[in-house]
Amino acid sequence: MSTAPTPWPADTAAPVLFIIDASHRPERQLLGQWLDSTRPEQPPATTHRVVLPIATRQEAIDEISLLPFLQGDPDTIVVPIRVVWGDGRDGSRPTPRLRDLLRGNVRRPGASRAARILRKTPDRATNIAGASATLAALRARWSGDDETAFARFVANQAGLALDIAERQQRGGRYKVPRRVAQNLRRRSAFQEALTQIAEDTGESVEALNERAEEIFKELIAIPRTFWQDVMAAFNRKVISMGYEPEIVIDKQRLETLRETVRTRPSVLLWTHKTHIDGFAVYSMLFENDFPVPHLLGGVNMAFGGLGYAARRSGGIFIRRSFQDDLLYKMILRQYLGYLLEKRFPLTWAFEGTRSRVGKLMPPRYGILKYVAEAARASGDDNLRIIPIALNYDLIRDVRDYVKEQGGGVKQPESLRWFIGYVRGLRQPLGKIYIDVGEPVILRDVPEEDDLALKKIAFQVGVETNRVTPITVTSLVTTILLGAAPRALTRLELGKEMLRYLSWARARDIPVTDDFERDQMDHFNDLAQVLNSHGLVQHFDDGPDTVYALAPEQHPVASYYRNTTIHHFVVKAFTELALLRAGDAESNRLEIFWSAAERLRDLFKFEFFYAPREAFRDEVVAEMDRYDAAWQTRLDEDPAYAADLLRRFRPLVARAALLPFVEAYRVVANVLSRLPADEDLTAADCLERSLALGRQAYLQRRISTEASIGKLFFENGYRLVDNLELTQAGDAELTARREALSREFRQLANRLERLRVLALPEDAW
Repeated sequence: MSTAPTPWPADTAAPVLFIIDASHRPERQLLGQWLDSTRPEQPPATTHRVVLPIATRQEAIDEISLLPFLQGDPDTIVVPIRVVWGDGRDGSRPTPRLRDLLRGNVRRPGASRAARILRKTPDRATNIAGASATLAALRARWSGDDETAFARFVANQAGLALDIAERQQRGGRYKVPRRVAQNLRRRSAFQEALTQIAEDTGESVEALNERAEEIFKELIAIPRTFWQDVMAAFNRKVISMGYEPEIVIDKQRLETLRETVRTRPSVLLWTHKTHIDGFAVYSMLFENDFPVPHLLGGVNMAFGGLGYAARRSGGIFIRRSFQDDLLYKMILRQYLGYLLEKRFPLTWAFEGTRSRVGKLMPPRYGILKYVAEAARASGDDNLRIIPIALNYDLIRDVRDYVKEQGGGVKQPESLRWFIGYVRGLRQPLGKIYIDVGEPVILRDVPEEDDLALKKIAFQVGVETNRVTPITVTSLVTTILLGAAPRALTRLELGKEMLRYLSWARARDIPVTDDFERDQMDHFNDLAQVLNSHGLVQHFDDGPDTVYALAPEQHPVASYYRNTTIHHFVVKAFTELALLRAGDAESNRLEIFWSAAERLRDLFKFEFFYAPREAFRDEVVAEMDRYDAAWQTRLDEDPAYAADLLRRFRPLVARAALLPFVEAYRVVANVLSRLPADEDLTAADCLERSLALGRQAYLQRRISTEASIGKLFFENGYRLVDNLELTQAGDAELTARREALSREFRQLANRLERLRVLALPEDAW
């Protein structure tokens, strides 16, 4: 049996009170023997021992047995001690076995199991002592005159000291909050809020307390080290079914994140692309020894055994709707504030729902608003909101998204559904990439200011996009979609990839290391996977091997293209504006800027932009890279725009914007067909757009099925509604509706001209 240093204090003159954290006889005997065997030659004149099960009764410690020992000499030194049980395996990556689930927590064994361990493998038991304190020091940290409450405080402090000592052996990942409900109840802010709700609703405080008890049980996570291990092992198992087990992350950024989480109230907002996201974030933090992250999700995901295990590993399940429940809102706010105050990171999906089209979706503000309010109420300023960008080589969910966007019905979550989902992961899917952005700092948390909250969320979105790297899959699909319906030879594809990579690196746009020479094995393996999934086709029976996307794969490929599309949006707008300016007879610079800003306005519901002036600076910076004198020459030389576009490689506008332009063209066409005295509702617009989109694709008036999608049509409706074109009007309204339809038709024509311009020079 291994032991820690002696638990006896160096000061042998003062009385000593040992709090023995033991839940059964083998632990009591082991700790008692440790005290006896290490007793100093001149022990304290007065020594007391009190057995107080803490580790196994964190939420319901019976502190009454402490009371008789707290009235003595204020110089009495209180020393807590405990047995730490190892699992017989590498403690840094514990893997609970099925029999552990049946027998119970291997790290908190029952009496018979503990006795058997001591007989067969005694080295699995380690005695530890927590930091000691005198009764006088404990009373100085305590405010109140209730001795029972003081005994509870001492017991809590003993448990905290032992947890800290235990974590020094097991790791920081096992730092968890204890007795949260009891601590919240005792806070004056909670009692005051409860009284206020009673006054506002007429409900008695007693009745509110009863309801609060049920809410605590439903809402508050109860993390346990054993279930953290279970969830971590389950996460690794699920991830490794299809993905490489090692998540790719920048270690330096990870250490910066660790310091931020340790010292500041923090929330981690991650992009949501697949059901695997939460597993990946939890696994990454656990494997790197972060404190338990409290993952916030909808109560719809708390099904079966998954919900049970998730709550015991930090999961917080929030009701979908609780706007009228003042008590629930108050408890949620106070709970989140408590976790921030104690430096437990909160984490959830920034977008609230999975992105069905690949790009970052508009944020959901609900949870962020409650967290901001909680931080303000708890007095925590400088709240850190840390963007976490997740990306994948391949995603199992994408084909389901394509069906949904085409008008299919989303399958509801259930245990049976989840089992089927996990089974579907048994296929090569490549790597998972996690990137950490710079924190957005809330120095003055806004109060009831939704506009300020939206600005904060916008900053998070911009930073998330900035650190999302271009992957092999996103780059290959971007290039092939831009070339479609034409296939590219191996040489042509390679040249285009080099152009894109050179362009990206010159602008400090991140790319994964799969493009480096020492990572080419993974690159080649991924190419085979893309081919086996039917995403990228190749033909090698001719004189050259060529690569292409089958038409039915365009919606799937578009998803992967969209994961990094934000890096290309400004350049795409610049190309289209330059083409538009080149068609003009005069005032070409003015027309260039008008076209660029019009594109920014047309697609404002799709992308996260910099503010207008910063956007203009980005356009100028892009143009300056090709010719610093472009603004003067554009106005002076009628042929300049066309000449410059030939040097603008890679040309990205069609590859980046085609489905958005075509989808909005469908919506505008639906609108232009309406009589002036007829309104267009969102639901009607979606139904008509799906039908017209399918017809237009069959007629090849739109070029790809990727342009037929519910989210694109919904955002198209938001645009036309914002332009005040959906409500009935007069003949002037009809003209405006038709003008918008023509505008998108012209945009589609310009994209086709850019596609032809982008063809390789040696094309047939």
